[in-house]
Amino acid sequence: QLLPLLRWVMPCVFFSQKEFALTNPEKSSTKETERKETKAEEELDAEVLEVFHPTHEWQALRPGQAVPAGSHVRLNLQTGEREAKLQYEDKFRNNLKGKRLDINTNTYTSQDLKSALAKFKEGAEMESSKEDKARQAEVKRLFRPIEELKKDFDELNVVIETDMQIMVRLINKFNSSSSSLEEKIAALFDLEYYVHQMDNAQDLLSFGGLQVVINGLNSTEPLVKEYAAFVLGAAFSSNPKVQVEAIEGGALQKLLVILATEQPLTAKKKVLFALCSLLRHFPYAQRQFLKLGGLQVLRSLVQEKGTEVLAVRVVTLLYDLVTEKMFAEEEAELTQEMSPEKLQQYRQVHLLPGLWEQGWCEITAHLLALPEHDAREKVLQTLGVLLTTCRDRYRQDPQLGRTLASLQAEYQALASLELQDGEDEGYFQELLGSVNSLLKELR
Repeated sequence: QLLPLLRWVMPCVFFSQKEFALTNPEKSSTKETERKETKAEEELDAEVLEVFHPTHEWQALRPGQAVPAGSHVRLNLQTGEREAKLQYEDKFRNNLKGKRLDINTNTYTSQDLKSALAKFKEGAEMESSKEDKARQAEVKRLFRPIEELKKDFDELNVVIETDMQIMVRLINKFNSSSSSLEEKIAALFDLEYYVHQMDNAQDLLSFGGLQVVINGLNSTEPLVKEYAAFVLGAAFSSNPKVQVEAIEGGALQKLLVILATEQPLTAKKKVLFALCSLLRHFPYAQRQFLKLGGLQVLRSLVQEKGTEVLAVRVVTLLYDLVTEKMFAEEEAELTQEMSPEKLQQYRQVHLLPGLWEQGWCEITAHLLALPEHDAREKVLQTLGVLLTTCRDRYRQDPQLGRTLASLQAEYQALASLELQDGEDEGYFQELLGSVNSLLKELR
């Protein structure tokens, strides 16, 4: 019975006197507001408010009277008094129709208001508590505690392993003399998946797993060599710490030996992949590669019959190493951010002179005769970066001139078709631009 009265009386308090203004406790967020609210409640305790009964006529308000909701209040500029009346008489009557106010007196105390507000707060808290309980129940339905999961796994005899534990188990399986060839290959295949992550690859060092895989390159089984190189290539990639350990563990020498000897093509593919991962962004390894005769090994590799796919990968590696050294030295001069030690290492990598001495100018030029457009693209890129070193040899090679002229005619026709299809910057137009640039430089 008190809450309908509260809804009828609250606006009255707001419009009558500022000292009787009530602050919404749900919106009060500062201590200052709370102090004002407490002060107002203390003032209400000492008084009893008289209710003003409006009609459809303007009536003067006496000080301290509370005006009901729906009343219209104004200040009479002639008399200086505040006046009030019903703003919408019909609407006001309709709102009260059918409602019974059990009021025995025309007055109410501030204690009544505080009790009503306390009940209102209690109702809001109960509603909030219900929402929280519903949310917690939904979370419990979707997620289970780890203790329950462990219990279920124990009942199923399932062991939860960390990546480190898994790698240790795989290395032990690979290194065990009792493991079959199939089990060893399966262990390496699974291990490659984990060492793609940089942290896992570094963890492989902590228990000697990397050296075990490196030693696998000495196996008499081509499949073991292939999959050991597969794991090493994944572990070396963009991981300087592992690259350093690999050099100290003799990985570079073992990889070059496999490339220089009779091995299946699939094994050499994986070994070349591991070699590329070891050399990229590691100038110390690049210098060791040159000292160990790496360019001679790669030259023999690309000149073998049936190794065209390897030849394209070798040319791509040489292009990457040449451009990496160029960009590193340029960046060091412009930004001064590279460490002096690493810059010195790059300057000790005499790659271009080695390529000139080992006949890579002619080898690369002859690879331009490969039929695949992708292979030609990579060869053209490499010819471009070797141009300063190999210009004279290019000019003395009549076969290169004929090949470039043939490619120019072929790519002009393909580029025209691209333009007809509305491609302003097509793939064959880029290839044609590379051919035209080389022909211009060699005139």
